[in-house]
Amino acid sequence: MGFPEFVIVIASIMALNPLAMDMMLPALPNIGAAFKIPVENHLQLVLSTFLIGFGAGQFVMGPLSDRFGRRPVLLGGMAVYAVASVLAVIAPSFETLLLARALQGLGTAATRVIATSIVRDCYVGRRMASVMSLAMMIFIAVPVVAPSFGQAVLLVTAWRGIFVVLMLYGLLALAWCVLRLPETLPESKRRSLAPSDVLSAFRQTLTHRQTVGYATAAGSVIGALFAYVFCAQQVFTGIYHLGQYFPLAFAAIAAGTAIAGFLNARLVGRLGMRVISHGALTLYTAVAGVMLLTESLGVLSLALFMVLSALMMFSFGMMVANFTALAMEPQGHIAGTASSLYGSITTLIGIVVGMAIGQSFDGTLLPFSIGFFLSTLAALAIVLVVEKGRLFRPHHRPIS
Repeated sequence: MGFPEFVIVIASIMALNPLAMDMMLPALPNIGAAFKIPVENHLQLVLSTFLIGFGAGQFVMGPLSDRFGRRPVLLGGMAVYAVASVLAVIAPSFETLLLARALQGLGTAATRVIATSIVRDCYVGRRMASVMSLAMMIFIAVPVVAPSFGQAVLLVTAWRGIFVVLMLYGLLALAWCVLRLPETLPESKRRSLAPSDVLSAFRQTLTHRQTVGYATAAGSVIGALFAYVFCAQQVFTGIYHLGQYFPLAFAAIAAGTAIAGFLNARLVGRLGMRVISHGALTLYTAVAGVMLLTESLGVLSLALFMVLSALMMFSFGMMVANFTALAMEPQGHIAGTASSLYGSITTLIGIVVGMAIGQSFDGTLLPFSIGFFLSTLAALAIVLVVEKGRLFRPHHRPIS
């Protein structure tokens, strides 16, 4: 497999997750009507339940892949995703739909963990960050088009048709991996599943300052992003009254992340992961402060909200691949387990933060603005602790 195909296939399997998240956004009112959900905030469970399965599933995917190899765990997870999509298509109740969503999340846990592990198997340091950025650029392009794609599906069929599309994409990605993706973990480097060995790998990961610090900071940052996604349909249609144009506004804002992924891939080799990600985190904090201030003053117009949200997405795109690479850099010998724990920590923190903010939605942007600002300050404080008060250091030597 050549380098371009490698990047594309990694991005394609990673894209199963955001595609399953963001295609659902325009369908939430239809699902609520179909199952007679009385409280609009309860529809956020269609998104958060998926993420719970995604976060919890990552705990086991890494150790399994360290023992049995990347391919079998990846292919098994993608098969679970396809079966869960079928269950969602035929779901007779809201509870069954939520079960299907949790299983979909469980399946994409394998794709996220294994994709990161494969990249770490093949690359290190700034080269790893560059590969992750290129993959993330494609991966992040999915949220740009997914809501519009979901809206287009709704024009020709019911909301269940979205799950048919998700199933077909999952099967296509599965076939591509079966035919083209090689095993990247040789037999000689595989680890035992004995409890003592697994616990030892967990301990090595959870006691490493750099890995845990950047995972926790990433979780806080992702929490604000999850909250934005959870509330997006309510904000754009309820507060700003965009109606069916909501997917276009969402796409315009999400494009900032794809641009950031491209720039990061070009710049990280020269500037380093810390310089770029710390600068992006500073911008993220400033955007959160401006959003809170303008919402408190009652002057947060649609145009200003879109500009600030685009800057939020851009700075997030400049952070996420570098935070991942910094956290994974010291863990090459246990990449699968470390990737599992990193994914679980970031996702579960993100879910807790995102659900807390999302469920507090009251028809205004004040709860989101407060939550965005506080979670961003927490991320900045964590990075300062990890780096011992020194930001923007250009080297990439791991912190012990």
